[in-house]
Formats: sequence, C-alpha cells, structure tokens
Amino acid sequence: MNDFHRVRRLPPYVFEHVNRLKAQARLAGADIVDLGMGNPDLPAPRHVIEKLVETAGKPRTDRYSASKGIAGLRRAQAGYYERRFGVKLNPDTQVITTLGSKEGFANMAQAITAPGDVVIVPNPSYPIHAFGFLMAGGVIRSVPADPTPEFFNTLERAVTHSIPKPIAVVVCYPSNPTAQVASLDFYRDLVAFAKKHDIFVLSDLAYAEVYFDDNPPPSILQIPGANDVAVEFSSMSKTFSMAGWRIGFAVGNERLLAALARVKSYLDYGAYTPIQVAATAALNGPEDCIVEMRNIYRRRRDVLVESFAAAGWDIPAPQATMFAWVPVPEKFRHLGSLEVSKLLIEKADVAVSPGIGFGEYGDEYVRLAIVENEQRIRQAARGIRRFFDSADAILDNVIQLKARNQA
Repeated sequence: MNDFHRVRRLPPYVFEHVNRLKAQARLAGADIVDLGMGNPDLPAPRHVIEKLVETAGKPRTDRYSASKGIAGLRRAQAGYYERRFGVKLNPDTQVITTLGSKEGFANMAQAITAPGDVVIVPNPSYPIHAFGFLMAGGVIRSVPADPTPEFFNTLERAVTHSIPKPIAVVVCYPSNPTAQVASLDFYRDLVAFAKKHDIFVLSDLAYAEVYFDDNPPPSILQIPGANDVAVEFSSMSKTFSMAGWRIGFAVGNERLLAALARVKSYLDYGAYTPIQVAATAALNGPEDCIVEMRNIYRRRRDVLVESFAAAGWDIPAPQATMFAWVPVPEKFRHLGSLEVSKLLIEKADVAVSPGIGFGEYGDEYVRLAIVENEQRIRQAARGIRRFFDSADAILDNVIQLKARNQA
C-alpha cells in the first residue's frame, strides 16, 4: 500500500492508535469513558426524525438526488445565514450541500489545487484542513491556530517567502481543536489581507451554534466584500446532532463554489433525498432544540472543569465547541501526547484525543470532547485522580520499558 503516491503522503492516522487501545480495553471488560472523538451523543430533534420517516419510501425519493443539494435545502441554508448573520446568499449560485463539511473541504481541495500549490493552514488544526490539500498534491505552510496578531505576522511571512505564492488560507473558528473564537475585527483584517495578496479564504464554521456566552461566533461572510475571496463550510452534525446523516454546506464565493460543484458532479449524486428533506425541516424549524443542546454542553463543560480541577488537572474553560484543549500535565509532557493518551486508557479508563493528531504544535496538549453525560464525566475525573496518584510508579514503568526496548 505504501507504494501508492497519495498514501505515501499520509502519515498513519494517530487517532487509530487510541481507538485500537480503547477497543482492546473494552473487550477486556474495562468501562472506558470516551472523551476522544467529537461524536455527539445527543439525539437528533424529534421533528427532524419524523420528517425523515415521513419522506422515506415515498415515490421518487429512492432515486438519485441532486449533487449540489435539493433546492429547498439550499434555500433553507440561505435563510439560516440571513437570520443568523444578516448575510444574503443566492441559493442557486452561493450555496452547495455537501456530504458533511469534512467531505466538502476535501472536495474543494480537489477542485482548486494543482500539484505544488501552497495552502496555509493553522497548526494545530482539524486534520482534513491540511491533509485534504496534501492528498490533492498541495504543499502546506503553517500559521498559529489562535486569532492573534502573531497569526497575521506568520501569515505575512508565509505569503512573502512561499514559492509559488499560496492560493488559499484555511481558518476554523470556533476552533477544532483549540476552542478559540475569532472576532469580526479578525475577519475584517483577514479579508483585507486576502484581497491585498489575491488569495482565497476557506473558513470552517462547524461550531457556530455551540457557544457558552452571550457572544455568538460570527461568520467571515459578515464582512463587506468577503464573498469576493471566501467560502465558508458548516455542518448539521453538531448543531442538530446529525453527525451520521452527513449533511454540510459550502457557501460564499461563486467561482470557488462552481469549481466545487463541477468536482462533486463527478463524485456523488448528493445525499439521500429524505435526509435532505429532514435537514430542511431542521433549518426551517424551531430553535429550542439548539438552545437545549447548547445548555447541555455548557453544563457538561462546567462539570468537566470543576471535577478535573478537583482531580488535580486544571482545564481552561472553552468559550465554544464541544471540546476542551488541555495542556498535558508537566510531569507527563516529555512523553508526548500520544503516549499520554495511551496511558489514560490503560490507567484511568479515559479516552482522549492526542494533540499530535492535530499537528506537531499540538503535542503538548490533549483534546477532551464533552460527549458523555455529567455522571460519566465525573467518573472520568475519578479515573484521572487514580492515574495521578500512581504517577511516579507509572513513569518508572514507562522508563524501564523504553530502556528494555532500546537494549
């Protein structure tokens, strides 16, 4: 398999190491609290499921659907952007339904990347932001993940010193994995930068509705002129707990979306029509389910921060997303985040995502997903306490094992 060109460009998927250990532990009878994958455990809204059931099996719904999404769903997404952000979109030319935002990013990379093209990506970042372009033959330059002045300093250097000049920059706010939120001022500066240097902006807004204060995260398309340079990706996965339904959207710049539509027309016929009809019902329906989702994640976040602090692990409280981006305790930092993640499964019965999976600059962190209920989160904290209480013995064993393996 390693002889295949694109496979050679992909390192082993770090999270598979953790998933394999997690599965082995469960087979052995361990009760693993899974704070690893951001896989929502909440049910999809009842009215959405009812619409799916109502539509499935009707004449014509089992036939091929529309690659760019049925018209009603694209209109519903345009309506959401107008209500939520005050942004008007043409559903015929500025909205495309994708098979999830992850697939949308990968297909956009295929659409716009020539071999050797440079794309600027935050580090750490969600893996598809970089590897979608690597699989398409691109070259990655890194910038910091946080929306600070250093982001623009590094961005300027990347554009100035890259040959060829970068074609695009990727941003993701609220951020997976760091949970940072960007301001409209940040987006205003980014749009101005993109226009000055004639590059595109690809914005991932999957966590627009998962926030915990009174400041809803903005869209880059709120900035005047952003449609000239930007496409934004969003998803039904987190807002409506519809991760397995695989419905997302790309909206914004018509030229980029036309390229995406062309590629998608060769790759898929769109999602199953009843799923698209149900997604339309979600976007056009009541928002009390979104408020309830947000409140549940807020309570879980508070329990996570409180119970882990009591166990001896201080966690910065995230403002948004279903994740906490947590520094590895100093005592274990030299092991690296993957080794620490393995130890947490073996010694604490807790699964987390190693920060190295999001880029080399994430290796001093792990990502915790609040996808278990409050009781289970407290159970995880008790496991962490046991892990910390036996830390010296665990580290001695790790050092001895490494020494034997090197002998």
